[in-house]
Formats: sequence, C-alpha cells, structure tokens
Amino acid sequence: MATALNLIGVHLLFERNDEVLLGLRGPNAVYAPNTWHFPAGGCEHESVKQCAVREAEEELGLHLDPEHLDLVHSVHLLDPGNPRPLLELVLRVKHWTGEPQLMEPDKCSAWAWWPKTALPDPIVPYAKAALEGIAGGSAYTELGWPEARLPRSTTLTAPKES
Repeated sequence: MATALNLIGVHLLFERNDEVLLGLRGPNAVYAPNTWHFPAGGCEHESVKQCAVREAEEELGLHLDPEHLDLVHSVHLLDPGNPRPLLELVLRVKHWTGEPQLMEPDKCSAWAWWPKTALPDPIVPYAKAALEGIAGGSAYTELGWPEARLPRSTTLTAPKES
C-alpha cells in the first residue's frame, strides 16, 4: 500500500453561554455544501495555533491570541471521498476580540450560534462527533477507519521460568 500522508484540519470551537458558533457552508463548497460546520481551515506551512489565528481573521474577522486556544478534541478521519486521511484538531477559543462577520460569503453563507443540545441538521459528521466527544469528556474520536481486529484472547500469561 502506498503511503498517504495525513492532512491536518484546524477547527475553532467558539462558545457563548451554552451555545456554539457554526457556519453554513456555501452551496458551491467542494465538501459538504449547505452543511453546518466549525470555522476551520487546512493547516498550511504554519503551526496549528497560527493556523487558528489566521482562519479566525480570514473567515470571521475575529482577532485571537494563541495563548487563548486549547486543544480539546481530535478526530482522525478516513473519508471514502478523500484519498488522504485527515487529522481534525478542535481548539477551544477562550477569548476573542470582535463579533463574527461573514468575511468569505463564497465559502460560508451564514454564521449562527446554536445550543449545544440542539445542533442544526445537517451538520458535518466529524464536527458533530467532536462536539459529542467533548461533551462526553473524550479527547479523541476515529471515524471511517476499518474496525481494529482484536486477538481472540486478551489474557496475558507470565513467561514460564526455566
């Protein structure tokens, strides 16, 4: 099997009261058109936190300090429509300056705050999985990977003395 390097996606979790900020992907989006998703982007030749700061500015017009970002969940995704595995990192934004604006209307047609207990439909599956994982106290989710094959017996035996 050929090596397929993982792509890294950086997703921003903005929370206000008991709500989360999601964007409605545009009708012409390559992936998941007309579907709700985190503010996000691909990590380019930059650190994960630098990517988050850049994406917040580009997509929302918000200013972030990297010190106010915490990694809260990772989703390792094998999407049948993408030949490369994706590692989706979700960073909680603890503080920001400004109000969300629609900066890229060709990519995102709306921003809205949604109650964590009443997420919109449709929502990108791995975004929903990340939010469910975070709510459940989990730091990691796998989606789309074949199930791991467990050995028939998981009983460990001590080596025999000679």
